[in-house]
Amino acid sequence: MIPVNNILFLDIETVSQYRSFDLMPEEWKNLWSKKAESMIRSSKEEHTVESIYERAAIYAEFGRIICISCGIIQGHGENKTLVIKSFSGDDEKAILSGFCEMLGRWSPGSPKFLCAHNGKEFDFPYLCRRLVINDECIPVLLSFSGKKPWEVNLLDTMELWKFGDYKSYTSLNLLAHTLNVPTSKDDIDGSMVGDVYWNTNDIQRIAKYCQKDVITLAQIYLRLTREPLISENNIEIK
Repeated sequence: MIPVNNILFLDIETVSQYRSFDLMPEEWKNLWSKKAESMIRSSKEEHTVESIYERAAIYAEFGRIICISCGIIQGHGENKTLVIKSFSGDDEKAILSGFCEMLGRWSPGSPKFLCAHNGKEFDFPYLCRRLVINDECIPVLLSFSGKKPWEVNLLDTMELWKFGDYKSYTSLNLLAHTLNVPTSKDDIDGSMVGDVYWNTNDIQRIAKYCQKDVITLAQIYLRLTREPLISENNIEIK
């Protein structure tokens, strides 16, 4: 069993590169239009190339990272503490650089692992792609090249919950409620991050939301591995 002290729990928040389709440079408009055409064909809703641009944030080629929140569990048993730290702002390169620097300090020694919800489908590959785009080195923990599946130290709570079922998608919030894991109510959800960023540029509000997801993620992992949950008094946000 993996020691929980050797796991870094993370979540990322992303937005589109531009506020709207109209503000994209012409070449990017053409590239997005080609991408959007296939999305529109498969969509059950009425969309145009312009209106479907709201989904650009989920594609690493057309989006960018504005927040990475991380959590590390310290201590053991019922006295465990969860320490949360965020890297956020308008400068994606600085966010990625800070995250990688922290990872470099934390990862040496005994084998370390990264954990995210739906991380293998979204967070981990998105991070790697944006690191390459920003000309940053991919940390060893995120590197897949030349590794066998059992050598990749990436954990995914959605994958753990699937128990081999490849058809199922379960949101973090649904899984938390299913497992009776307490969650903190917030004034925004993931679908509102882009609006908050572009309309008010309230990075702190977005980071706070991201941090709450990391807390929920860590608690879900503890629940899945039948370990005591961390009390609210033992959660420290740096």
